[in-house]
Amino acid sequence: MSKKLNMVLVTLMLLVLVISCAKKGTINGGPKDETPPVFIKATPPDFSTNFNSDEIRIYFDEYITLKDPQKQIIISPPMDPKPTITPLGGANKFIKIKFLDTLLENTTYSINFGESVVDNNEGNPNPFFRYVFSTGDFLDSLSIKGNITDALQKKTDPNITVALYEIDEEYSDSLIYTKVPRYVTNTLDSTSFNFYNLKEGKFKLIALQDASNNYTYEPKLDKIGFYEEIVNLPEDTAKVFNITLFKEILDFKAIKPKQVSKNEFIFPFEGNADSMKIKLLSQAPDNFETRTIPDKEKDTLHYWFRPFFEADSLIFEVTNSKYQDTLITRFKDQYKDSLKLSSVYGSSLPLNKNVLISASTPLDSINEQQITLTDKDTIAVPFSIAVDTYKNEAKVVFEKAEQNIYSLTFLPEAIKDFVGNVNDTVSFNFRTKKLADYGTIFLTLENVESYPVLVQITNEKEEVILEQVSTKQETLTFDYLDPAKYLIRVIFDTNNNAKWDTGNFLQGIQPEVVRYFPEAIDVRANWEIKQTFILE
Repeated sequence: MSKKLNMVLVTLMLLVLVISCAKKGTINGGPKDETPPVFIKATPPDFSTNFNSDEIRIYFDEYITLKDPQKQIIISPPMDPKPTITPLGGANKFIKIKFLDTLLENTTYSINFGESVVDNNEGNPNPFFRYVFSTGDFLDSLSIKGNITDALQKKTDPNITVALYEIDEEYSDSLIYTKVPRYVTNTLDSTSFNFYNLKEGKFKLIALQDASNNYTYEPKLDKIGFYEEIVNLPEDTAKVFNITLFKEILDFKAIKPKQVSKNEFIFPFEGNADSMKIKLLSQAPDNFETRTIPDKEKDTLHYWFRPFFEADSLIFEVTNSKYQDTLITRFKDQYKDSLKLSSVYGSSLPLNKNVLISASTPLDSINEQQITLTDKDTIAVPFSIAVDTYKNEAKVVFEKAEQNIYSLTFLPEAIKDFVGNVNDTVSFNFRTKKLADYGTIFLTLENVESYPVLVQITNEKEEVILEQVSTKQETLTFDYLDPAKYLIRVIFDTNNNAKWDTGNFLQGIQPEVVRYFPEAIDVRANWEIKQTFILE
């Protein structure tokens, strides 16, 4: 009995001891791994000369994966076809590069991995790891650097390809459309670039927003920038090369038209349509008339005609100052477009703007006797109205008062369009704000190198809100601004046409210079902001 009692007591004591030793807590796995993969060795070794292998293996101290290799890994000079690089979608302790292209003789190659090499667990990158080798007796060692800025945008796009074309007996500027460059690099997520392991020689330096990632220039898709002078190596290694990126205007080209309603064709085009003319070559009635209106959003002209007539197809001649083409399109009886009116400014009318009424079909005539304008007290307000046939808008001009509500009514047959439609009764209501609801910027420019300059106030999306041309030292007033943050953009208008002009690579023309005020301007209601912009 005593033995059993002793065993029970011992068991109870052990149980109490276990319970007393147990503590509540959280399992701690230790600090987070923030160490990037470490390069151990490569076969053939990094910086090899007289390289003749068709495969490279690069070893690290832990399992790695390749993150975004198509964007991050840059091989210079480029190879076609590109080598296969693994691992892809898995993890390994080494990178294998298998060449599918014949390597150039006596050439230094650089494989820049960007930030693609990351450890498999935490994704820590080994930043800007490079593997370099030469098929000749020595490694080329020259380098250059520079910066990319966008010609018109305040923020430069990332991932810009920068290229060096060797200037030899085969070089011409047109090669950038068809041939890959001698050397390439990429800004990745920054706006700066570096070339390493360059040889002596003369080069053309260009930058591309390379949409197809093929190292050739496609004007429909890509932005381009170029350094005007020849890059001489080794003489120019100490320079910092600044390149401005821009979108070229395409050479004019008319695209096959399409009938979209009974009396309307659309004529898409590429390039600048300022001098575009459309002529019908097919037989048409003696009283045949046309009207062309540019689309507000697309590179398209709307071609309206009257009267309708029967034909299976129509032949058009499209010309501009340097272009001529004949286009044929099918023609049939379709539904007739109806006349629809809309307000450009919606229901809120800025005190400094006129009412603008746009139409879905070309405006032809207006009967002012069938139009009324009244204020919130239903008192008639004197007005005048005029049609802008190019923009296809009717402008209603009248003296506006603060905090008022205006009602503009078009009674039946007030408006007749180009194809014979007339309106039913339609009304638009507009509300004006108090003058104190707006803010004002008084802007003074200093250190202006040359006039004229086009000064623009834009929203944060860089859409133009107000603009003025300045031809001398003065203070510019930008008023009636809604409370918001605005950007100030100054364009050096070298050809005095009151707009920004882009560049042209083949003609060696750089885009007009643009400067942004460094910070957004916070405009508040009933505020007047005096701002000085020192241009540098």
